[in-house]
Amino acid sequence: MDFFERQEKARRNTGLLVFYFAIAIALLILATYAAVLAIFGHTGLTDVDGQSQFSFWVPDLFFYSAVGTVAIIFIGSISKTLELSGGGSAVAEMLDGRLINPNTTDQDERKLLNVVEEMAIASGIPVPHVYVMDGEAGINAFAAGFSTSDGVVSVTRGALELLSRDELQGVLAHEFSHILNGDMRLNLRLIGLVFGILCLTVVGRILVRIRGRKNPLPLLGLAFIVIGWAGVFFGRLIQSAVSRQREYLADASAVQFTRNPAGLANALKKIGGLSAGSGLRSAHAEEASHLFFANGMKTSSFGLMATHPPLDERIRLLDPSFDGKFPVVEYSTRPDAAALPPPLPRSETPESFANLLKDHRSVAGLGPAVIAAQTVLPNVGRPTTQHLHYAVSLTSTASPALIDTARDPLGASAIIYALLLNNDAAIQQQQLDILARTASEAIRDETVRILPEVKKVVTAAQIPLVEFALPALRRFSPNQFLQFRAAVKALVENHQQVSLFDYMLQKIVVRHLEPSFLSVPSRPAQFWSLQPLLTDCGVLLSAIAYAGQTDPAQAQTAFERGASLLQPLAKAPISFLPKNQCDLSHLDSALERLASAVPPVKKSVLSACVETAATDELIRDEEAELLRAVADTLACPVPPFLLSQETAA
Repeated sequence: MDFFERQEKARRNTGLLVFYFAIAIALLILATYAAVLAIFGHTGLTDVDGQSQFSFWVPDLFFYSAVGTVAIIFIGSISKTLELSGGGSAVAEMLDGRLINPNTTDQDERKLLNVVEEMAIASGIPVPHVYVMDGEAGINAFAAGFSTSDGVVSVTRGALELLSRDELQGVLAHEFSHILNGDMRLNLRLIGLVFGILCLTVVGRILVRIRGRKNPLPLLGLAFIVIGWAGVFFGRLIQSAVSRQREYLADASAVQFTRNPAGLANALKKIGGLSAGSGLRSAHAEEASHLFFANGMKTSSFGLMATHPPLDERIRLLDPSFDGKFPVVEYSTRPDAAALPPPLPRSETPESFANLLKDHRSVAGLGPAVIAAQTVLPNVGRPTTQHLHYAVSLTSTASPALIDTARDPLGASAIIYALLLNNDAAIQQQQLDILARTASEAIRDETVRILPEVKKVVTAAQIPLVEFALPALRRFSPNQFLQFRAAVKALVENHQQVSLFDYMLQKIVVRHLEPSFLSVPSRPAQFWSLQPLLTDCGVLLSAIAYAGQTDPAQAQTAFERGASLLQPLAKAPISFLPKNQCDLSHLDSALERLASAVPPVKKSVLSACVETAATDELIRDEEAELLRAVADTLACPVPPFLLSQETAA
């Protein structure tokens, strides 16, 4: 399956999950009605002689039973969903995670951050926040969030201290595959639904405590407890079945990413040989058990409640020679620092970030001028080892001063401002004056200070630099974010000739930061076909055509090439628009609507964008990064373009 098929399957799984839980709720309503009927069914029912009678069907009781049951489950689910509305950070903090400072000097934490940064850049997604669960001695990890914008990665103290770099890389590649496969949103919805059913037992415990002569409420409370736990049991079965299905795919994706099955297999073997295993002690571990890399809870019921396949099965798929014997692992056997691979050497006298990148382009596989168009779509959401090598090379050869600046909120914001400054001296001065007014003079001065170094960053490294800076920007206060967003908008809107790439760059930044500071509603799929989006497609393709061609006739030719891919699906003409009808305001509205389409429609639109850019079968650096930016706004992460990259099978 390609990225779009995996995303569509995850979306369908969400619908199927809701269907399963609807059936479960219907059965709970019937069970509640039966309990209420047994306790209260005779009340007020008499025959013609005035004698009490019993009936299996009492409409009023059924109505109140159904409304009460649904209300309890709904309120419980909504409350838990609101509790987790902060995305991955809310989950990490619920499980007692501690956010790692990007500037940490702790060796283990630095190793973890480096691996996460490399994998994020290789995947084409923002670098997520990284947490460590200090109180957990077992080896485990999870990724959580509603999207890549609010996603986090968290590992236990045991994983941080007992896994080598290769093993940690294998575990994190597994978690990144969950991010790219669209599993995170599904997993958070599972938590809310199961908690809603569990609330029946909470209400039951309250009713049991109510005292009084001939009071039937304790009996009803006892019935709620039994019904609630039965519902939770079957909810956990659904939860576990969904989770186990996704774990095999995540293991396979991790091996494709790292090309190192031994790293992942050895991490699993260490879990089997550690006395604490992958178990977790957090009070909330059970409700989040399906999130983890390995079973976080002890399982019974013949493995029916296991959220993950057995360790030996997972290991044998990675290492067929495994004999079933786990090595004994203790904290005294943790990897020694000397055993870790040495970091790639930095240039002692870096001329510039741009020159360093050019020096290693051939090593990393980054094309010096053009990329073959046919390699674009198959690699969406499917990073490979080459992309990982590129990310390692990029972070290792970049200017240390620029990397350090990107890890500080003030420095990270200055980097974004510097990227958006125009090359024309007069326009640039106007923008700096605007920056001093909308942000502060200190911000303007910091932007001016780092501007020469940022302007040396080649186009192909600008999006990775933005992705690298996002964790620091997420450490803003809400007021600082609002000020930052206003300043970014002012810089882009200052002049009429802003490039499409600069506009898309600021859109990437704002889109990924907003969920951390504002209540951004989830965006369900609203468009299931291309027909309602024809005007939006025309706006997007026209804008890309104008961005890549200076001659209007050539721009129209480029547009028609891309639009021809959509014609069979559109069943209506898609018009090439004049520039004033595909400007930034029109484009902003078009991208918002296109982002609400189902994955198959996004795939078609992105294919058309690629064809529009590749009028000569090749895509130049500027066009390639523009395509990556457009794909990012459609929630389709594109790894860096590589000269010799392999298309996914």
